[in-house]
Amino acid sequence: MSARRSLRDVRRAATAVAAGSLCLVLAACGSNLDPNDVVGAGGTLGGTAVDGSVVGDDGTVAGGDPGAGGVPGTDGSSGSSGSSGSSGSSGGSSGGSSGGSGGSTTDPGGESSADGGGKAASCDGFKNGPGITDSTITIGNAADISGPVPGLFEAAQDATKAYVAFYNKTNPDGICGRSLALKNYDSRTDSGGNQQAYADACSNTFAMIGSMSAFDSGGAAEAEKCGLPDIRSAAVTGTRGACDTCFGAQSTVATQFQNAVPDYVLKNFKAASQKAAMLYINAGAASENGKLQLRAMTQRGMKFVYEQAIEVSDFNYAPYVQQMKDRDVGYVQFIGAASQAAKLAQAMQQQNFEPDVYMLDPTAYTREFLQGGDAVEGATVFTNFVPFEEAGSNPETQLYLSWLQQVKPGAEPTFFGVFAWSAARLFVEQSVGLGGRLDRASLVDSLRKVNAWTANDLHSRQVVGPKQTGECWRFIQVKGGSWVPVGGSKYTCNGITTVR
Repeated sequence: MSARRSLRDVRRAATAVAAGSLCLVLAACGSNLDPNDVVGAGGTLGGTAVDGSVVGDDGTVAGGDPGAGGVPGTDGSSGSSGSSGSSGSSGGSSGGSSGGSGGSTTDPGGESSADGGGKAASCDGFKNGPGITDSTITIGNAADISGPVPGLFEAAQDATKAYVAFYNKTNPDGICGRSLALKNYDSRTDSGGNQQAYADACSNTFAMIGSMSAFDSGGAAEAEKCGLPDIRSAAVTGTRGACDTCFGAQSTVATQFQNAVPDYVLKNFKAASQKAAMLYINAGAASENGKLQLRAMTQRGMKFVYEQAIEVSDFNYAPYVQQMKDRDVGYVQFIGAASQAAKLAQAMQQQNFEPDVYMLDPTAYTREFLQGGDAVEGATVFTNFVPFEEAGSNPETQLYLSWLQQVKPGAEPTFFGVFAWSAARLFVEQSVGLGGRLDRASLVDSLRKVNAWTANDLHSRQVVGPKQTGECWRFIQVKGGSWVPVGGSKYTCNGITTVR
């Protein structure tokens, strides 16, 4: 496949988090990078120790496939990462930026402890098994690191690394005497890569934690077949969502959409809600979600007068803006990548079109979108987690930001990282609570009962076990080049609409 063809296919990859559902659609070739080697416990993870050294499980320097130059972040390179904020800041106006490079390595205590602060169950009867030895519990993470978009979901792997470091550093006795070790896999933005990772994980890990892959259907059957617990950042495909042993820290169902979004518009912009427009990139799940959201919001009382699927190869958004002007549209919702959302905002500015509301999903909460300048001013994002600008008032967000900088200075926190961190905390708390009864089957059974997970208020309630879209969302808006709360900082929980 040519580089030009590969790039064109990647551009068809519009990232869409919609209907309370994360749906990434990428069509591209994978690479030849092999999964990473496992790294040791006691503070070493994903190839990088807390002190910055690169260590393998045998104490040697870890590397990737010799013929491929290694996987970013495991051979001493930093991979792809954003820049950090100043030390101790929460990101300021950079939107999606990090909260400084510091971070205490002491146990914060209480619910903020890496083990949740609850009473650990008795370890009587604990037995070793797949991924468990007398000294370690090996968990795995499969994320799209290589492929046409290098480091696509590296943030999810970084967040998992950060939590392992947090736990091992503050809990030297581990889970029933066993520290955590993390085995990183590169799913290569490829269904086959995902399948290969999970086939290996079945034999060499106890559970998969915080994974995030564009083509996550590939490993679903492997996970279910071997009973492998898979607590993901989020499930992308219906196949993964249907996997009996797979759960998302962000719970999603493709046919459900949260009422909080249309209710916000109906309450605050009634006239605009009756002249709405839905635009989406015409690729895979982005297209599917655009149609589903329109139907769900219509059922809730909104009226859409314009619907438009945009080809990824289309770089001229002016005709779509003119169509909205002709229809006197007051509300615009867009599903696509942050760069595409900014492009539409710039096209609207160029044609002096100012809708009352320009609504986007959490994928727009990035530095990249803010680079749209004045054109993106006033854009609104619905989100289900605490914005990084508010880290000062949220201990769990502080922990994520600070430990991320411990394991990878300069890394940019992201939406995907938030829920990977959440997945790691869920795994640890469930495992500690099971104690000597911990095995794959008991963990899966315990996860099925989790129906109001917030990761210590890192995000809104997620219905992890029953696998329902979370109903609680809030809104942030670009003002003065920064993300600020709009409509208050509390979540609105108004139920969900299921589209049949």
